[in-house]
Amino acid sequence: MATYKDSGVDLELYSDAMKRLPALMTRTETPRVCRLPGGFAGLFSLDFEQNSPFRRNYEDPVLVSCTDGVGTKLKIAILMNSHETVGIDLVAMSVNDAICCGAEPLFFLDYVAMGKDNPARLEKIVKGISDGCIQAGCALLGGETAIMPDMYAEEDYDLGGFCVGVASRKNIMDGSAIRPGDTLIGVASSGLHSNGFSLVRKVVFGLAGLKVTDTLPEFGGKTVGELLLTPTKIYVKPVLAILDEFRPAIHGIAHITGGGLEENLTRILPAGTALKIDFSAWPIPPVFSWLQKLGEVETDEMFRVFNMGLGLVLVVNAAEEAYVRAKLTEMEMENWVVGEII
Repeated sequence: MATYKDSGVDLELYSDAMKRLPALMTRTETPRVCRLPGGFAGLFSLDFEQNSPFRRNYEDPVLVSCTDGVGTKLKIAILMNSHETVGIDLVAMSVNDAICCGAEPLFFLDYVAMGKDNPARLEKIVKGISDGCIQAGCALLGGETAIMPDMYAEEDYDLGGFCVGVASRKNIMDGSAIRPGDTLIGVASSGLHSNGFSLVRKVVFGLAGLKVTDTLPEFGGKTVGELLLTPTKIYVKPVLAILDEFRPAIHGIAHITGGGLEENLTRILPAGTALKIDFSAWPIPPVFSWLQKLGEVETDEMFRVFNMGLGLVLVVNAAEEAYVRAKLTEMEMENWVVGEII
């Protein structure tokens, strides 16, 4: 007699896993979450009571949606058996895109696909997602866990994330306000973030033959795995604070992901404008220099694949540059003037 368990899906184990998750969702709740215990969907209100201190009024509100994953950085988490931070990466990749439109991220949904149910591992993954949502100020509204033994090896898993935000139509940033003379302010990344890991793995584990457990004296004794699993920085709260205070001066925002600095900035440039970047204006973090030397990677290739130390770039009216930079510094966001629009 065939059973679901015989095919690789243990419903009792799955039930155990699901019981671990509601508390991780509850800790991310914002005042606009509408509870629906046992429901088939998550509910979220775009408004509050009139006297709520959290009330934000949107004139002609437009919903903004983003989706992304973590890519092959997950391979390193699996090798390290360290799953606590990839959920932060998952959230970051979507919410950092949403703020580029000038939107406030409202809620997040996750999709976890596993080769074999592992309640403890799933709890660690979702704890990271929950942490990322708290950093971004958005609610983890729901998700899906799929156990697919014929699609993934037992230790393998994949993550997908979905963010929904909101902005007033008049405040949506599409780059059309960018003008020659605007200043480019680069904001520091936390390292590799979640892009280029196919090249990272080829260089580190293939060409250099390192293991995730090898220690790196030049990085304070961190292991290779610890260095590479540094989570992606989430820029939501600092950017929303900047927009609250200086919105007319912010003409564009670019999240520096795959494709690097120039490709991601070029996406938001209007016709008749171009970039003038000073590549000596900010210090390249040691992880990039280490990786480049390890794999003898050409400099152009490094800048084409990685963020090279800048996770976000603001295109700002030059007259307001000093004020915006001072606000970023106040919020402990290291930043540099890295160029201008011509």
